[in-house]
Amino acid sequence: MPGDPDDTHSRYIEAEVDGIVVGCIYLPNGNPAPGPKFDYKLRWFDRLISYGQLLLKEGITSVLCGDYNVVPTPIDAVVPRRWLGDAVYFPESRQAYAEMLDNGWMDAVRCIHPEKGIYTYWDFSYRGGYDRSSGLRMDHLLVSPSLSNRLRDAGVDADLRVWEKPSDHVPAWIEIDPSGK
Repeated sequence: MPGDPDDTHSRYIEAEVDGIVVGCIYLPNGNPAPGPKFDYKLRWFDRLISYGQLLLKEGITSVLCGDYNVVPTPIDAVVPRRWLGDAVYFPESRQAYAEMLDNGWMDAVRCIHPEKGIYTYWDFSYRGGYDRSSGLRMDHLLVSPSLSNRLRDAGVDADLRVWEKPSDHVPAWIEIDPSGK
């Protein structure tokens, strides 16, 4: 991510696919917070916001997707109060995500499912399994306004949770009309 020559963490990769720039993100978790890791998260987020503004200003059709490590709203957590002391739910993290939306990025899952509790992460530390009440949506697909009329569907593949030794995250996805109409 441009803006910090001393940043040794590879957290962003970008490719162009059929005329769409796809940026894949792993935004720092930020825990324990407050502290240096949280400060780094917010600085990295500021750089992402700046880069996102550049993409929008240049009119580049794009998707910024991945693990944002941000739970934007209470509907994005099964039990929001459980996360009040966690960097993924801190007001500063949520405000940075809201700034992306204010700049013009669209949360694809919320465009398709505005009122539905959809989750992409579950805590594994629960009695050898995963705690169903720990569900969070912190993996996001933000699309540029130029893709808004092409967005057909969005969701997550939560059924992968039944696989043997699944990840604590499940895939989030979008369907884009390839015709550009």
